[in-house]
Amino acid sequence: MSTDVSLLFQPFVYGPLSLSNRIVMAPMTRTRSPHGVPGDDVAAYYARRAQGGVGLIITEGTAIDHPAASPSPDVPSFFGEAALSGWREVVRRVHAEGGKIFPQLWHVGSARRPGTPPHLTVPGYSPSGIAKPGGRVVGHPMTERDIADTIDAYARGAASAKQLGFDGVELHAAHGYLIDQFLWAALNQRDDAYGGSLEARARFAKETIQAVRAAVGPDYPIALRFSQWKQQDYHAKIAETPAQLATLLAIFVDAGVDLFHCSQRRFYEPEFVGSPLNLAGWTKQLTAKPTITVGSVGLDTEFVSENSDGGMNSAKPDDIAALLERLANDEFDLVALGRSLIGDPEWPRKVREGRARDIRSFDRTMLDGALI
Repeated sequence: MSTDVSLLFQPFVYGPLSLSNRIVMAPMTRTRSPHGVPGDDVAAYYARRAQGGVGLIITEGTAIDHPAASPSPDVPSFFGEAALSGWREVVRRVHAEGGKIFPQLWHVGSARRPGTPPHLTVPGYSPSGIAKPGGRVVGHPMTERDIADTIDAYARGAASAKQLGFDGVELHAAHGYLIDQFLWAALNQRDDAYGGSLEARARFAKETIQAVRAAVGPDYPIALRFSQWKQQDYHAKIAETPAQLATLLAIFVDAGVDLFHCSQRRFYEPEFVGSPLNLAGWTKQLTAKPTITVGSVGLDTEFVSENSDGGMNSAKPDDIAALLERLANDEFDLVALGRSLIGDPEWPRKVREGRARDIRSFDRTMLDGALI
């Protein structure tokens, strides 16, 4: 297996996007922006990771300008003068440290709980009003007017990202949130043009990407984060075969996606039987677009254990030889880390300097302390 860590520190250039290395900070929800406004502590949090050597930061999910988008009043908004002013400072601080940064635009769909401030009476919105496979209708099934309004909100958010100086924008289409709910047949049981076949279920995603592309112009980088697994079902798959995945990805590429952020719980697991390629590897092979791999990178445990809650409590640094071998084989282009960068913001610098033994382990208690 390859042990050449210099692979992680090669520059990456794709169109107008130029990164100093291949290391990406994965988006991680923090709920530390009271009333949706990111403060100085948020700017310091991201700047510290840029200072530690991360090439690209993708922010935590930020709520678009739709009343049902956010799951918490402490999730940062991506609209309104106060919130956007806070994000402008985040961009300034990250750029001052030599980093690049994308915001992740987010709508949680049916994951929103009734009674969530500031819109206490707004239910979760989703394709069919269903929160879990086989469940009864508990939220608001979206009308075509709702769909149009939500797409407009994504486009406004993307336009704001460009105006604020972000280096690109990412759409969250993974993990059983709104865009992913439209893609997933278990939750999308519509009988109109947005439901039914794979192509029809992808229409909401396609129109959202197209609207974002129109809002930011032809040269502004658009990333799409997608997954097969869902919070509601770890074993779910939108695409059961490479052919189905090819169909889905072609729709996204034609709509305007430049970069795919391919979320797996374990990056080292093959996506389909008969090939060692992971989801990012298949996506790159099928689209020729650059891909980001993510999922327990640099850790000896996955994010959440199916059989216990122990998988999220702590994680020690792990040997990254398997990751480096896949990177050397050009399976993917970029590598996203989450908890590793909470455990130690200096992870990139220490790896580059051959000080992997000095990397601090992640522990859940860090989420409540000053380290983050």
